[in-house]
Amino acid sequence: QYSFKEVFGTLVVQKEVFNVVAKPLVEDLIRGKNGLLFTYGVTGSGKTHTMTGSPGDGGLLPRCLDMIFNSIGPFQAKRFVFKLDDKNGVDVQCEVDALLERQKRDAMPVPKTPSGKRQIDPEFADMINVQDHCKVEEVDEDNVYSVFVSYIEIYNNYIYDLLEEAPFDPIKPKWNNCNTPVRNGDFIPPQSKILREDQNHNMYVTGCTEVEVKSTEEAFEVFWRGQKKRRIANTQLNRESSRSHSVFIIKLAQAPLDADGDNVLQEKEQITLSQLSLVDLAGSERTNRTKAEGNRLREAGNINQSLMTLRTCIEVLRENQMYGTNKMVPYRDSKLTHLFKNYFDGEGKVRMIVCVNPKAEDYEESLQVMRFAEMTQEVEVARPVDRPLCGLTPGRRFRNQAFREELSRKLEMRGGPINGETEEQSVSEMFLQNFPPLPSCELLDVNDDQTLPKLIEVLEKRQLLLILWRYGEKIQYLDSLAVLAFKTMLQEFDSSVVSKENYIQGKLSEKERTIAGQKTELERLEKKIKTLEYKIEILEKTATIYEEDKRNLQQELESKSQKLQRQASDKRRLEARLQGMVAETTMKWERRVAAKQLEMQNKLWVKDEKLKQLKAIVTEPKNEKPERPSRERDREKPVQRSVSPSPVPNAPPVRLRHRRSRSAGERWVDHKPPSNLPTETVMQPHVPHAITVAAASEKALAKCDKYMLTHQELASDGEIETKLIKGDVFKTRGGGQAVQFTEIETLKQESPTGRKRRSSPSNPDPPEDAADSEWTDVETRCSVAVEMRAGSALGPGYQHHAQPK
Repeated sequence: QYSFKEVFGTLVVQKEVFNVVAKPLVEDLIRGKNGLLFTYGVTGSGKTHTMTGSPGDGGLLPRCLDMIFNSIGPFQAKRFVFKLDDKNGVDVQCEVDALLERQKRDAMPVPKTPSGKRQIDPEFADMINVQDHCKVEEVDEDNVYSVFVSYIEIYNNYIYDLLEEAPFDPIKPKWNNCNTPVRNGDFIPPQSKILREDQNHNMYVTGCTEVEVKSTEEAFEVFWRGQKKRRIANTQLNRESSRSHSVFIIKLAQAPLDADGDNVLQEKEQITLSQLSLVDLAGSERTNRTKAEGNRLREAGNINQSLMTLRTCIEVLRENQMYGTNKMVPYRDSKLTHLFKNYFDGEGKVRMIVCVNPKAEDYEESLQVMRFAEMTQEVEVARPVDRPLCGLTPGRRFRNQAFREELSRKLEMRGGPINGETEEQSVSEMFLQNFPPLPSCELLDVNDDQTLPKLIEVLEKRQLLLILWRYGEKIQYLDSLAVLAFKTMLQEFDSSVVSKENYIQGKLSEKERTIAGQKTELERLEKKIKTLEYKIEILEKTATIYEEDKRNLQQELESKSQKLQRQASDKRRLEARLQGMVAETTMKWERRVAAKQLEMQNKLWVKDEKLKQLKAIVTEPKNEKPERPSRERDREKPVQRSVSPSPVPNAPPVRLRHRRSRSAGERWVDHKPPSNLPTETVMQPHVPHAITVAAASEKALAKCDKYMLTHQELASDGEIETKLIKGDVFKTRGGGQAVQFTEIETLKQESPTGRKRRSSPSNPDPPEDAADSEWTDVETRCSVAVEMRAGSALGPGYQHHAQPK
């Protein structure tokens, strides 16, 4: 559903459409305002029929012409009194120049404009035979009018003059350098007219033919002559589809008469030029329905493009008015919209007739047309303020004409051939009767000197009376002329006073209208300012609320980000601590497992050695029990198997020496528990730069990078076994210290004299080659086997066990 100002049915007559749509535009044209009327719709919807009409029923165009000439018929100026220039203006010529122009026109063999006395072409005679005699009621009788018509078309976005007398060659083939036509079928478009802007910012077509017409028949004959040149091509939608936009322009020039009411006022500022443009748009169509190809396809593309530009201009105007924007209206994208730019800017009224074909195939396109037409009703353009045409006395044409008729009647009464002669004869007879009689002129005597003097005296009296009579007649005549001149001067003065009063009143009314319009505009602007201030205040409050919310959210975001960073750092520290603890626990248990494995291997190896010794003892024949070699001899042997050999018990006393640790030179924490007992061995461990503590402390560990724990326990043979457990001190991620154990040194004290049992003490010094035979007793072999390291390939002997990690 769509809403329009007026909807006409299928059986409506042309007269009703004209009265509603076009008649107000013609009234505005005669009052000096511009108007634009165009038909819009799908191809075949009846646009041309609405504009032109059919035989027996004229359309809007012939009815507009008939109404114009019915209104201004008795007030038309003679030909060439108004003359259009090449800059969309009009000049006024004097009677002599206009007469010369008319003589030149009459001397030409073929007249440029059709004569009103010629027979009307029967082809369009029925179309202009309008019996309504419609006319404008209030026409300014003190003005003279002239009508000029021009007819152009816009084809493929080019403007052509349909009234041009030159031979019309629409298309020409392209020629190459060899002077042969190009075979691709492309054509050069004909030279089109140029659009320009006059000093009043109105658009006009440069060099367009404009014909002055004096009657409806003459104007429509000019239109019909251009209509025959208009481009019409067959399409599948319409047998006679218009392929171009046609524009029939009616210009009305009017100017006031002078104070005498005889001639046109020779002032160009007082000339008013208004125009009414009747546009028959080409139909919008879809090329897939028309099956257009070649030139028809190019024509359809240009038609749709120009109509789309018209729609875009209307939409931008509507958006600027509704939302207060200042977008540029794309008038220059099409010649159609560029030509009528001043209409959309407020230089006149615009009316649109939407033609709709109820065919089912045109349903979607008709919806688009009606949607666009409904949207155009929301566009409002500013109207220009009316200005008075002149300041002369109104009604001077008929008053001066009546005055001239009365004056001629009075003169005829005064010196007419019938009444004047009788009156003049009676006056002269009465005057002659009053003359003194002539004396007798007869001379009887030569000496008579009285007759001639009397005759001379009478004649002089008669001559004097005649002179007086004639002088009185002249004075009376001059008095009558003076009275007439004085009356004329009084009338002119009265008319000038009235015209000035009217002019001043018009100026005052114009100023009052201007002031009222400005007041209305000020009120509207004040309301708009208040509305905008209220909106700005609301927007400022909203912006303040949003900024406060933004600050709160930013603070919350920063606090949460800081919290997340702290949690991440805590998590990293916890992970590092857990990794350290896991690594420490793993190493601790690995060391324990390794120590346990070593202990088990030692036990297994000791058992295996004991079993081997027992087996050897059992299987070996016992002839004589050898003497167990002494420890002193063994210690004197040059076998370098132990790192720190035990001293010989029977040796002379020597100075106690300290064994230097392998890791000397670094700062150590020497952890010796209070239960530690001093060993009286010859080799004592000595660690320089050491801090001796009874219990491990964080303060001592923070100052050193090495750690040594002295651990004592009883060995299997009852001797004290001292173990030096060494490790590295490193800082943990949590800020503490941790110890990683790297090696264990074992110090063992032995008493060989208490354990040895010699079977033959009589041979204290056995030979060297008999040394191996002394190791045959079970006690000796078992004790030696116990002292050997598990898995050693060195064989029996004494060794200072240093067990690395």
